[in-house]
Amino acid sequence: MSVEDRLNAVAKNVEGKVQEAMSEVTGDPQDKVEGRAKQREAAAMHAKEDLKDRAKRVIDRA
Repeated sequence: MSVEDRLNAVAKNVEGKVQEAMSEVTGDPQDKVEGRAKQREAAAMHAKEDLKDRAKRVIDRA
């Protein structure tokens, strides 16, 4: 697990949530779409790190 990669994913998720919330204030639907896309990207980044962690545990047990 890379702590830096996890932090980047968290930052991307927060950025997406803020952008989506700002879209509610400004009424810009494009910001909402982009904010949600960033949140999905962050979720994918977390999933990738989870897989890497599981693979490392399997290798360590072998």
